[in-house]
Amino acid sequence: MKTFMGEDFLLCSETAKTLFYNYANKCAIFDYHCHLNPKEIAENKKFKNLTEIWLYGDHYKWRMMRANGVEEKFITGDADDYYKFMAWVKTVPNLIGNPLYHWSHLELQRYFNIYEVINEDNADTIWKKANEKLDNMTVKDILKKFKVHTIGTTDDPIDNLEYHKLINEGKSKIGNIDTKVVPSFRPDKAINIEMSDFSDYVKKLEEASKINIIDIKSLIEALYNRVDYFKSLGCVSSDCSLYVIPFNFDNEKIIDDIFKKAMNKEILSNEEIEKYKTYMLLKLIKKYRESNLVMQIHISAMRNNNEVMFKKIGADTGFDSIGDSNIIEKLSLLLKTANNEGGLPKIIFYSLNKKDYYPLLTLMGCFQGEGIKGKMQLGSAWWFLDNKDAIEEQIKILANTASLGLFVGMLTDSRSFLSYSRHEYFRRILCNIIGEWAENGEVPNDIKYLGNIIENICFNNTNIYFNS
Repeated sequence: MKTFMGEDFLLCSETAKTLFYNYANKCAIFDYHCHLNPKEIAENKKFKNLTEIWLYGDHYKWRMMRANGVEEKFITGDADDYYKFMAWVKTVPNLIGNPLYHWSHLELQRYFNIYEVINEDNADTIWKKANEKLDNMTVKDILKKFKVHTIGTTDDPIDNLEYHKLINEGKSKIGNIDTKVVPSFRPDKAINIEMSDFSDYVKKLEEASKINIIDIKSLIEALYNRVDYFKSLGCVSSDCSLYVIPFNFDNEKIIDDIFKKAMNKEILSNEEIEKYKTYMLLKLIKKYRESNLVMQIHISAMRNNNEVMFKKIGADTGFDSIGDSNIIEKLSLLLKTANNEGGLPKIIFYSLNKKDYYPLLTLMGCFQGEGIKGKMQLGSAWWFLDNKDAIEEQIKILANTASLGLFVGMLTDSRSFLSYSRHEYFRRILCNIIGEWAENGEVPNDIKYLGNIIENICFNNTNIYFNS
């Protein structure tokens, strides 16, 4: 019997072990999409205790604490950090089989050299040991330890990116670091015309771009201006979140009328909203291609289901779920139209609903080409799918339908500096799958060849994809 989360955790063959230790585990991390706070990087943040670095902002853990009957004051409320920590410790034993059970133990092992099993009996030992380590641990130490090559933060077009400037110029408290920290352009608030604060947001965009936004043309001009600004600070990708894919094409005059209605805070029909979003996506796709930005599209997240809690504590606090909409037909129309109007940028598609994997992969295959390896990518298993079974399924479906050897691999999509251990989790699963194939005679038992594939998926493909 193997030791619980021991050295060979998730590695079930000698080939898998060789691939992990000799190849995957030596790779740097290119974290191309995350939600880390650039201010905390610039200030080389030092965390006051385990709760702050382990639980603050982590809505994955918050959801499980609520399910375990923990009161909100011990989750997002004003309870003492020690008692919040204890609430999480009491929750973990019930999470057997959940990826959070593995992640939480990996986080303690890799960051703090703590190999205790998380439970109430060990709680005080864990609290004391971790806090002693944190006394001598900063963000810079974490980035160095995990060989983080690049961080792609997620930033709104109106952000002034002051901390990115300071980091890139070596003028922040973190000083000169080997890690590249770049912004990513996420214009969701400019796309989501149905939101009650849309007109207020446009005014902020006007201030940031210094362009007088009076119509749809000037709105696009302002967004293009901000793309150029982001590019000047190293931006290599964009992102957007779409619950469903819009496609209802209409002329610019109609879109302008819709935009002006929204600016006057008039109620829009669903048809008008879809027409506006279609127009905006087509314009942004054009700019991303011209600017050589990778476009990331996150699909099928149904957000803020619990309106009572949304009003109390806001978005991204654990009240989102997997949607179940038909995305493929309209996505095909969107891609076809954009391609006809000048071509497509490199695109990574993520779906929170794994039923979309085969349709997405076969549709993506229609728009590969132009001499770009893996131009269209299926993103790694994301959010609720970021677990052992779903990671394995995503890798196997990708291999069945596309080119696994060109996959750009794992990202954290996290607000936590403790999430770099998730790259190890992914890499162990990847090595185990390919190791099993080799031992079953399904692929050549050629360690150099397989090791090269592993290194490419873990780092090389990503580095080329975003920097070429």
